[in-house]
Amino acid sequence: MGVQEAMTGPSVLFFFVNAMDLTTLTLTELRDALWAGQVTSVVATEAMLDRIVAVDNEVKSYLTVTDDLALEQAAAADKRLAAGERTPLLGVPVAVKDMFCTRGVATTAGSKILEGFVPPYNAFVVDKLAEAGAVLLGKTNTDEFAMGSSTETSAYFATHNPWDLERVPGGSSGGSAAAVAGRMAYAAFGTDTGGSVRQPASFCNIVGLRPTYGRMSRWGVVAYASSLDQVGVFGRTVADVTAMFQATAGFDPRDSTSLNVPVPNYEAALTGDIRGLRVGVPKEYFIEGLDGEVETAVRAAINQLADLGADIREISLPHSRYALPIYYLIATAEASTNLARYDGVRYGPRVAGADVIDSVQKTRALFGAETKKRIMLGTYALSTGYYDEYYGKALQGRTLIINDFNKAFADVDVIAGPVSPTTAFKLGEKVNDSLALFLADIFTLPLNLSASCGLSVPCGFDGRGLPIGLQLIGNTLQEATILNAAFAYEQATEWHLRQPVIGG
Repeated sequence: MGVQEAMTGPSVLFFFVNAMDLTTLTLTELRDALWAGQVTSVVATEAMLDRIVAVDNEVKSYLTVTDDLALEQAAAADKRLAAGERTPLLGVPVAVKDMFCTRGVATTAGSKILEGFVPPYNAFVVDKLAEAGAVLLGKTNTDEFAMGSSTETSAYFATHNPWDLERVPGGSSGGSAAAVAGRMAYAAFGTDTGGSVRQPASFCNIVGLRPTYGRMSRWGVVAYASSLDQVGVFGRTVADVTAMFQATAGFDPRDSTSLNVPVPNYEAALTGDIRGLRVGVPKEYFIEGLDGEVETAVRAAINQLADLGADIREISLPHSRYALPIYYLIATAEASTNLARYDGVRYGPRVAGADVIDSVQKTRALFGAETKKRIMLGTYALSTGYYDEYYGKALQGRTLIINDFNKAFADVDVIAGPVSPTTAFKLGEKVNDSLALFLADIFTLPLNLSASCGLSVPCGFDGRGLPIGLQLIGNTLQEATILNAAFAYEQATEWHLRQPVIGG
């Protein structure tokens, strides 16, 4: 139920909105209230900043909170609202993962090697946020250079899951997911290289969208693996994610991988009608190692789609079994190349040494253990004598996975399955077990190897009260299809309405 539907009469509604905890509103509910003049952006921003003070010492979702900037932007938004302006996110407080360059605000990528780096420019999508009138609350925590699945490899601190503070929020965009789930932002940006938006969304009971590669510009986003990285969006509801995506998707000539295609009206596509939608269920996504409660919840969600009129079909993605090694060969190889630029000369700290080589070595020692490991793996895969054997073979395997998806989408409109094999695991449980951590992304990373789009939508809880997500995958540039399917499912269920009990 939207804010405007809660009570009738403008004066009564104004009192209702201002008397309630504004952090409980969804993005679209707040937008309705702002547009109707029933609340101000300054009041909503102050409510969020107060919530951050009250809760984030426990959750640790933010690396930087931009209090003064946020209030300044909120005051400017209120003037624009008073003048009758109605841009898509005008006055809405949001957060961005600390992989996005933000002019005048520190950008660390969760690494000590970028400590103190203050970019002189914004990432493309951060500028798009500003154009849409959004208020920047701050920068959220991330696994170092987005290399991780738990937000434990951050050089600064680990982020905790608002649903259970002893568990991870997922990663690498765990800070953004925890901020949205913990009511410390109405929505947030993340990045998804192998599942880093969808998996945290699943662990935190929110919606997370990973668009088609090239649909959102990566210009100004710190690179991990350039052929896999993609900007993604978190929100409490499908409508919230759609509003953020609508406002920031688009062509950017500064990004050579940006797709120069029109941006459709995604918000208008949320009809909730999925009658006749062909939904494929890959048998390879229901395998040994999948937690029983997760499988039960996901299959129940698929049955719900059938009840809403979808045509459910079993499909096969046979090369998915090879996705994990293929992904980690390609990702680490590209990371090795991308992170070669961190030498202490152009940005971040420079550690003094006996000579230039010694100085660079000491500076690069600031990388964390996980980042060093991936750089070394990638360098090995690209080295003379091994390039064709490892990186070249991985590229050939990637083509087979792309062909699997293309064949599947000739027969179905959407692919449905689990996001992760388990619910959120305990902090420290897998931090020293790389394979176990890699397996947390086994159902998400095949999508990144293809040209598809995907999302996670809440679909249940396990016996410990931990969230479970349903993954919906669409063909290239078919975000409208998966968003509407998720919207239809969301409207028929109440999982997304549950919020963690933390800080009141």
